[in-house]
Amino acid sequence: QVQLVESGGGLVQAGGSLRLSCAASGRSSYAMGWFRQAPGMEREFVAAINWSDGRTAYADSVKGRFTISRDNAKNTVYLQMDSLKPEDTAVYYCAAYLGSSWPQLNYWYYSYWGQGTQVTVSS
Repeated sequence: QVQLVESGGGLVQAGGSLRLSCAASGRSSYAMGWFRQAPGMEREFVAAINWSDGRTAYADSVKGRFTISRDNAKNTVYLQMDSLKPEDTAVYYCAAYLGSSWPQLNYWYYSYWGQGTQVTVSS
């Protein structure tokens, strides 16, 4: 079992920044991902990071604006979101991937999920 607790969402104006955190406990995982889901839309990949070597992957829509990082000592993954746009508005979820494929962009392969945190970007 992996338990994931997210924090850091909120309301921000376009061009602003937010930092999401995801604290993990329980069994170890191969990688962590951030996904988001807007109303009426499918859950989409945002970013992923490998626990052991720190390799990262990003969706094209956030590349250059978002940064995923991890603190292995704290078992915590972060998503720094800069230059936010209204189209970034969604519920953001962190997830744990127990497999070994890299990068894993498909949400159905992630086994454990956080509760989600709302990010709203106003124009």
